[in-house]
Amino acid sequence: MIASINPSMKAFSVLIPGILLALTYDFFTPLFYLVFILIITFTLSKVSFYRWIKIFTPFLLIAIGFSWMTMLYTSEEFSGGHVLFEVWRFEVTSGSFETGVSLGLRSLCFVSLSLLFVLTTDSTKFMLSLMQQCKLPPKITYGILAGYRFLPTFQQELQLIRQAHRIRGVARSKGLRDRIGLFRRYVIPLLANGIRKAERVALAMESKGFSGESKRTYYHEMKINPRDWLFLFCMVGSLVTIASLSSYFGFLNIFGKQY
Repeated sequence: MIASINPSMKAFSVLIPGILLALTYDFFTPLFYLVFILIITFTLSKVSFYRWIKIFTPFLLIAIGFSWMTMLYTSEEFSGGHVLFEVWRFEVTSGSFETGVSLGLRSLCFVSLSLLFVLTTDSTKFMLSLMQQCKLPPKITYGILAGYRFLPTFQQELQLIRQAHRIRGVARSKGLRDRIGLFRRYVIPLLANGIRKAERVALAMESKGFSGESKRTYYHEMKINPRDWLFLFCMVGSLVTIASLSSYFGFLNIFGKQY
């Protein structure tokens, strides 16, 4: 279901909650919104849990590091409350602990929202939606899409160049000077091939009548349906509801002020 949502609407559905979450400094709001994102991700999409956790795990470790450093180096504005424990000469108070946990949970919410968008969105449809709904100029959009399509080919060409060097008996780099020379031997052919491909793509687009004008017809038209608006209201409304509950129970904290 999420994969069929209009990509531009999906981007706004991810961006707006991310901006609103950045204003909160309590742990209640991002914790329950993170649970909501996970439920949406694994019930309304076909995202593989193994693939998701494989991408998510490095960011989880980074978020734990952010939380720990925030607990130790929290500013005076957020470090109030009684001392929970000490680490060497650092005192972790209830305020610094809550701020650190909040930062970690917010980071995980940002990562989860990003994965929800990236793993359920087709890049071509996203570019088409940016042109048709957000009025992004076709020259920029097709340029980004062409560059994105070229990335896998560069990796294949790099492997071919390495194999060609090995066949010709080029020795592997040992010192810093050799590594710099090896870098030049790899980069120059890749750049030359990239320029040739860009010229061929440009000539092909011109021969098919591409002029870069915004007023044009599209073979595949992207439309905004009621379910797209429903998804947007669901993502934003759930965050507002959780923030309201957080305020009701006395947890909501925005820029250090309790609500």
